[in-house]
Amino acid sequence: MAQDAGRHGGLDERAVLLAAGLADLAVTTLSSVLGAARGLLRRADGAELAAQAEHDLLARGRLVLDRRTAAVPPAHLEILARHALARRATGDV
Repeated sequence: MAQDAGRHGGLDERAVLLAAGLADLAVTTLSSVLGAARGLLRRADGAELAAQAEHDLLARGRLVLDRRTAAVPPAHLEILARHALARRATGDV
C-alpha cells in the first residue's frame, strides 16, 4: 500500500486527478448530449421519435424491474458440485 502511494502520489493528488477526470467526462458527455439534442430538434418527426423513446424507456424500466425481482439461478459450477456430492453419497462414483 505504501508503494502505491509513492508511485501514484498522495491522496490529495489522487483526489484532484479523480475530480479532473470526472469533470472532463461530464463535459464530454454533456457536449455530446447537446449535439444529439440539436440534431433531434431539427427532425420533422419529433412527435413520433418522442413516442418511440417513451416506449423504449418503458420497456427498459420493465426489464430492470424484472431483473431486480427475479430469483437468481444457481451458478453452473454450484449445480455440478451438488450433483457430484449426491453421486458420492449414493456410491455412484
